[in-house]
Amino acid sequence: MGCCSSAEGKRDWKPLEERSCTDIPWLIIYILFCVGMACICIYPIATGGASRLISGYDSYGNTCGRKNEQIEGVPLSGRDMSENKYVFFLDPCNLDLINRKIKSIALCVSKCPSTELKTYNELKTFALNNGSHLCSYDISPTRYTSHSERTTKCPKIPVPPSKPVPVFHRCIPVDVGCYAEFAQAFITFIGDNSVMRRVIAGVMASKEIIMGLCLLALVLSLIMMVVIRYISKVLVWVLTILVIIGSIGGTGILWWLYVDHRKAANNNTLSVFGKEVASDNVKALLVYSIGATIFTVVLLIVMFIMRKRVALTISLFHVAGKVFIHLPLLALQPFWTFLCLMLFWVYWIAVLLFLGTAGTPVKNNSTGLVEYHMQGPLQYLVWYHAVGLIWISEYILAFQQMTISGAVVTYYFTRNKSQMPATPILYSMARTMRYHLGTVAKGSFIITLVKIPRLILMYIHSQLKGKENACARCMLKGCVCCLWCLEKCLAYLNQNAYTATAINSTSFCTSAREAFLILVENALRVAAINTVGDFVLFLGKVLIVSCTAFAGVLALNYQRDYTVWVLPLLIVCLFAYLVAHCFLSVFENVVDVLFLCFAVDTKYNDGSPGREYYMDKALMEYVENSKKMGRYKQDDGDRREMKSMARGTVA
Repeated sequence: MGCCSSAEGKRDWKPLEERSCTDIPWLIIYILFCVGMACICIYPIATGGASRLISGYDSYGNTCGRKNEQIEGVPLSGRDMSENKYVFFLDPCNLDLINRKIKSIALCVSKCPSTELKTYNELKTFALNNGSHLCSYDISPTRYTSHSERTTKCPKIPVPPSKPVPVFHRCIPVDVGCYAEFAQAFITFIGDNSVMRRVIAGVMASKEIIMGLCLLALVLSLIMMVVIRYISKVLVWVLTILVIIGSIGGTGILWWLYVDHRKAANNNTLSVFGKEVASDNVKALLVYSIGATIFTVVLLIVMFIMRKRVALTISLFHVAGKVFIHLPLLALQPFWTFLCLMLFWVYWIAVLLFLGTAGTPVKNNSTGLVEYHMQGPLQYLVWYHAVGLIWISEYILAFQQMTISGAVVTYYFTRNKSQMPATPILYSMARTMRYHLGTVAKGSFIITLVKIPRLILMYIHSQLKGKENACARCMLKGCVCCLWCLEKCLAYLNQNAYTATAINSTSFCTSAREAFLILVENALRVAAINTVGDFVLFLGKVLIVSCTAFAGVLALNYQRDYTVWVLPLLIVCLFAYLVAHCFLSVFENVVDVLFLCFAVDTKYNDGSPGREYYMDKALMEYVENSKKMGRYKQDDGDRREMKSMARGTVA
């Protein structure tokens, strides 16, 4: 990857002076792991699993659209299906919710029925005219009307019209009413029928509003990034004031809407359905109002406690705003990372579907039908594939962190900003790919090691829900919480380790150790940055979510007669928070990188000739003010000590 020797020798902090490859063994391990992931993809393609997924196969092991080999013990297998390219289900709406599959016999047909077939005679006519046999292979079309097993081996009458899916060659009914049984079973499966029907109706009725509010959340996030870029020095106070006003005002509006809707619910002119919707809205508004009141009170208390610990945070935010001015491509990092994650996740899901149709044919003795299962050691490929989902996803996120760290480090430790690379982000990305992919692999693997057992415990807890005793439940939840906290701490340490690697080009363990020592030496400052800085960014997310939710309340208020607010508003708020988090997390990473650079700068430099600071003027003013405050406290302490000694002498 550009060199073949790892970093050795000095452990001094020498920003950007030396550069060599780091953690090469871990890069080799990661490459081998990715080769294994590729082999998992190749296996179902080579064994026919991919073709069975795309072309489909019938209940007797025949792959549609090709010639097939005979399966022992299955008389209807081994047929030539070259002309029959589509999979047709005798009863497509007979779904198994538990096992998530269609409980229907599948056949390979040459054409999907485009019109409704109401009788067996029409079924016979369709088969004779189109050559597409919709009953079992062992029944000829002339016997469709008289065969004794036509109710089980022929499609359920009436046969709804269907059309083939463009890629997967399945005949899917075009009438959504066909899935009424599935919808009813789903509603019955999860609980209250009437409430769920009204909630789903509310989402469908408000889909345009939901899409508009999601777009509003995206616009607000972009505006917040612009605000951070140009007026970062007053951002803390602006956000504080806006959040206070927004929280108090939003809480008041929610209580006013609750009273208004409660009066409307008592209106006798409403229909029965309208009264049910109004009652649901009153309950939802009451819950929202109480929750908003509690949140506002806690928010005001925390902001009052932390009001004095913002000086360094404001300075870092000011410098971070300048970083975004010099590195405008930083704002695009969430888009590139999201695009890479989406492409990988699509690939991962496709391979998982391939694995679902791979393996050897197995006959079900009770039904006589054929399914494909992987047996022996091959069945563990799914677990390997699952680990790959976590590790590679974490690797993509870690690559973004390393890229951001490298760009910000280059900005900070370049005295003459005019000598910076033309595109620091692309330069940092290229440098990461050339020197530090092994460090990224090792850091992401450590997070994976913690995340996997946490996910396993969460799965066990969900499977044993309602069966384990209270002690076991508490132990599982405690373990999950501990692993979650450990994961967050390691993620923060990883971020600083990437920054140290970007500065000194040292291996992951060395960088993590040095970064940890620096953070321990500046523990109070770290606490201030992590509390005040992260809290301010959290306020920005809250402001975006609050504005989006407020617009949603106003928009949905016009549909109070037929829309339940619960699910639409939750969907909008969740999307708004995720969008705000994607944008503001980049700013949060920049602040963390700047702080470590600042700590290294103040440790090894004092402003004297030959040891000048690298820092920005805003940070330099903070340092000078801190020195003056320290000298003032020291002089004040000396004066008090001298007065005490004088009193002792007089006595």
